[in-house]
Amino acid sequence: MATSALYQTIELLSQEKGIDPAIVVGAVEEAIALATRKYYKTQENMRGELNKETGEITAYIYKTVVADEEPIEDPVNQITLAEANELAPGAEVGSEIRIYRDTTPLGRIAAQLAKQVIFQKVREAERDTVFQEYAHREKEVLNATVKRVEGQDVIFDLGKAEARCPRREQSRLEQFTVGERVRVVLIKVDRAAKGPQVIVSRAAPELVQNLFQSEVPEIYDNTVAVRAIAREAGERTKIAVQSRDKDVDPVGACVGMKGMRVQSIIRELRGEKIDIIEYSDEITTFAEKALQPAKVSRVSIVDLGEKQLEVIVDDTQLSLAIGKKGQNVRLAAKLLGWKIDIKSEEEKRQEVEQQMQALSGAPSTPIEQVTELGESILQKLVAAGVTTVEALADMTPEQLEEIPGIGEKTLEKISVAVRHYFGQFEEGEAAAIESAEAQTVAQTIAAETGEAEAAGTQAEEPAPVEAAETANAAEEQTSENPAVEETGA
Repeated sequence: MATSALYQTIELLSQEKGIDPAIVVGAVEEAIALATRKYYKTQENMRGELNKETGEITAYIYKTVVADEEPIEDPVNQITLAEANELAPGAEVGSEIRIYRDTTPLGRIAAQLAKQVIFQKVREAERDTVFQEYAHREKEVLNATVKRVEGQDVIFDLGKAEARCPRREQSRLEQFTVGERVRVVLIKVDRAAKGPQVIVSRAAPELVQNLFQSEVPEIYDNTVAVRAIAREAGERTKIAVQSRDKDVDPVGACVGMKGMRVQSIIRELRGEKIDIIEYSDEITTFAEKALQPAKVSRVSIVDLGEKQLEVIVDDTQLSLAIGKKGQNVRLAAKLLGWKIDIKSEEEKRQEVEQQMQALSGAPSTPIEQVTELGESILQKLVAAGVTTVEALADMTPEQLEEIPGIGEKTLEKISVAVRHYFGQFEEGEAAAIESAEAQTVAQTIAAETGEAEAAGTQAEEPAPVEAAETANAAEEQTSENPAVEETGA
């Protein structure tokens, strides 16, 4: 069956746009029907029809045939059986009757309207085709060619459709040139977008995983598995790998001989840093490795339900563990899926001391109680946040020298003042102990001489203290000169 030139053109258009020819034919028929109805200024139902062989397009009104005795509810779209038989003998109740309209006088305006409708329908069909092609392929890595740059967005050609890569999905290290072939990750298909509805990314972690699969045969054949990836595009990526064969080193396989495999991936990512970490089922061990290159002292689980870890590092390793702008610990937390709280040894020690003081109910004395310090030194200490005597006593000379306005002489004065302050309490305690001992000795002497009642009465008075001192002196003299004791005997 020979086809008309018009239908052949429709088929070519369909192949180019990747859509079904029937959709384009339907769009042409709908456009002609709309233009005809507008020309004749009627609200009647109208359809268009394209003859594939001749290429002729016709338009007709269709009405439903109802029985003569039935009332016509919709005169625009219904016709009685008698009227239908006049137009087309043999019409039956319930069937449709066609009334053709002449399309030759439609003119230029109607043709323009038809053209707009056809373009709109073809665009909609094209978008539906793209959606059906890519909607189920999220997170898939695709080969693409840079087509053009629109503002901050890069438009890629995927072959069957165009894709848009917004600025937030690009690596800051990358600049693209038209015609360049790159790999991209399909994120989503946005049906509401005006331009290209396929959204792709160069910043997604799946891109790094795909590059490792391409470069590392052990990952491709599942000897080594990628367990987790955390990425900040253009900065750093941490990837956790695990070997399923005890004879294969997962990290060594990914690095390659002289680092060739990982260097190839770094070049593809324009110099992005990559940390390859061996995965561990033990979360504390995994956390130690995830925080590399920093050396971790110890890791403890704070809350298993909330997934919180506490990591203690040496004072010199704290900045390395946190990383530039907190990047290292942020990526490690993302890799683990746990919250990480990093503390130095000094911070942990101070925290433990504070907890011990809180548990023991240790007093906190205002620093103003140390009167020997003087008003000016007190002001400097309070300004630096030192408000209690205990806090001042805990500070090292180096910490005190860091406070503005405190030099060596002031440091010495503070040391003496604090020593004197605590010394007065020590003297008071010593006096109280001596008094208690004196009372005990007086009671012992009274008991031995049979005057327990008198001694009990005198114990409350200061006199027995003298007696105790005399007794003590006598005992000391006796012990110092044992010869006297022998002569007495």
